[in-house]
Amino acid sequence: MSDYSMALDVGGTFTDVIMVRGDTGELWTAKTPSTPQDSSLGFFNGVDKMLHLAGAAPGDMKFMFHGSTVATNTVLEGKGARTGMMVTEGFKYVLEIGRHDIPRKENLYSWVKPKRPVPPRMIVEVPERVLVDGSVERTLDEGRCREAARRLKAMGVQSVAIVFLHAYANPAHEQRAAAIVREEFPEAHVSISSGILPVFREYERSMTTVLNAYIQPVVGRYIARLEQGLRDKGIRTPLLIMKSNGGVFGPKVAAEQAIHMALSGPAAGVIGACAIGELTGLRNAITIDIGGTSADVCLIKDGRPVITNEGEIGPYPLQTPIVDIHTIGAGGGSIASITPQGSLIVGPNSAGAAPGPACYGQGGEEPTVTDANLVLGRIPPHLLGGEMQLDPDLAAKSIQDKIAQPLGLSLHEAAEGVLKIVNNNMVGALRVVSVEKGYDPRQFALVGFGGAGPMHAGELAALLGTPTVVVPLYPGILCALGLLSTDIQNDYVQTYLQRAGKFDLPGMARIFAALMAEAAEALESEGVPRARHAYQRFADLRYAKQGFELTVDFPGEQVSEASVAALLREFHARHEQLYTFSDPQAAVEIVNLRVKALGRVDKLRLPEIAAVPEGSTPEPVERRQVYFSGRGFVESPVYQRTALLAGHRIAGPAIVDQLDTTTVVFPGQLARVDRYGNFIITAKA
Repeated sequence: MSDYSMALDVGGTFTDVIMVRGDTGELWTAKTPSTPQDSSLGFFNGVDKMLHLAGAAPGDMKFMFHGSTVATNTVLEGKGARTGMMVTEGFKYVLEIGRHDIPRKENLYSWVKPKRPVPPRMIVEVPERVLVDGSVERTLDEGRCREAARRLKAMGVQSVAIVFLHAYANPAHEQRAAAIVREEFPEAHVSISSGILPVFREYERSMTTVLNAYIQPVVGRYIARLEQGLRDKGIRTPLLIMKSNGGVFGPKVAAEQAIHMALSGPAAGVIGACAIGELTGLRNAITIDIGGTSADVCLIKDGRPVITNEGEIGPYPLQTPIVDIHTIGAGGGSIASITPQGSLIVGPNSAGAAPGPACYGQGGEEPTVTDANLVLGRIPPHLLGGEMQLDPDLAAKSIQDKIAQPLGLSLHEAAEGVLKIVNNNMVGALRVVSVEKGYDPRQFALVGFGGAGPMHAGELAALLGTPTVVVPLYPGILCALGLLSTDIQNDYVQTYLQRAGKFDLPGMARIFAALMAEAAEALESEGVPRARHAYQRFADLRYAKQGFELTVDFPGEQVSEASVAALLREFHARHEQLYTFSDPQAAVEIVNLRVKALGRVDKLRLPEIAAVPEGSTPEPVERRQVYFSGRGFVESPVYQRTALLAGHRIAGPAIVDQLDTTTVVFPGQLARVDRYGNFIITAKA
């Protein structure tokens, strides 16, 4: 009996599937159309296609991994459950008040506060009061709580969020209220803030808990369909689901803490890039995943993606740990247009998959980035191995009529202008995660993936100053590959306000021990043996009276004077890096203590490919006229990625085609193939 691991990443257009056989290292990849009306259908189509492709039996499966946008889309599309909320008496309008800030792209006079997931009429108040230190000022009024639960039931809610003041310091009232709701309303889904996000800041804690309640029934039903469908096919292996922090968790926990699936879609690609970085020895990297509508960028430091606790999902704050990904509306389908002032802009509007770019021949007339690349010869007139034909004449007509003629440019000058603008937009995003966070991009590699990433990465690296570009062997399905490269990962946090000079070291040690005990119990419940447990500790620190914190690794195994001193030194250094100043003499506060628990899972081991003598030049399959800035059209060799072997070197200008993308090696660049089939692109010596 063989053991196989399969990963399926369900996107908006395609479901990417990858499977590896554990005993031989054989690897198979596939793409199937996604089914937005019911994502589980596309999931099972991918399972069936992969089992047939590999000739594997359902009983041979060892692990199943899944990345999904169901949680994210449920929030963004406003299709969550009818949700009610129970709060401390007097705090009914926490969601409505929110924060005083407005989105950066809006202005004070025209911005309208977005609709809240729970309107005030569906929020009930309960007499109780816990103080900031966890002491009880007013005991929970269980009779009024029971009445409130009945009112919510009468409103027809499907899910209830319970958020009491300072419940992070003492969750007893929330836990008792949840029990009462379940007694009165057993069919309801219940989320309590002390179980979802036990930290201070009422608005963010409330919103995160409400969003969990809002999506929980939808996500729960989706996961139940997956589990039942896998059982029906004879696949009884554990299903592990991608989290927004870059790890995975089991279906039972995922159904209860659904909010941890939100924003998880791009995270798998970053984890895949981390795995590629380990293989290539490039553990400091900036990733760019360019698809049809957007570009997602992230920074990897010392082999780990940067994590933030201050994310957003649509207009709502989300304070669960997430991979720090910055997204802009720049992709292959981004539309180029001229403003009323006569300026050329690209994005954020996209042609999408339907009608798509003009060259698709599906009725689209607006010029896009894909049309510009086709006009300049950088992509072939066919995609997906010939399954999809592109029309260069339609691409040329759209750019000529909508861009070139109005601006008085030639066709190719206009197409080049489109690419220059979109590339500069993407460089701006790359600077957000690097320069604006205190990192020098010249000390990082650039990993380009997604359908359009390898096409633009070489030029982006030149603009940004990164010395090396990495294009993975499977750039179009790196998210699926990332699913096979991650661990079960759970995050735990506890607010614990302490000021430097008054740190309660035994108290800190007790909290860390309690969080780690909770983490160990959760990992064991997911079937992870103790030998595969690993833990990382962190603390959120700030200068006294600052509004927000920095998360810093907690050094050493013990809480001691020495470890706290090292923690403070790291905080000052990190503050200097981010904000260009620090004050080692100032009072520092510890706000939250955190534990990250890892359940180690057997990772994908990519097989080495066949090799030729280092420096060998492969034979091109054809030559094509390709337009490059400052050179015009240059006859450039075109290679098939599947024919390239380890040791091959390709001097730019050159084009490399493959099933899911095209890689452009620009003039002055040299691409070599490493032993795992990755491209390592550098400037010619």
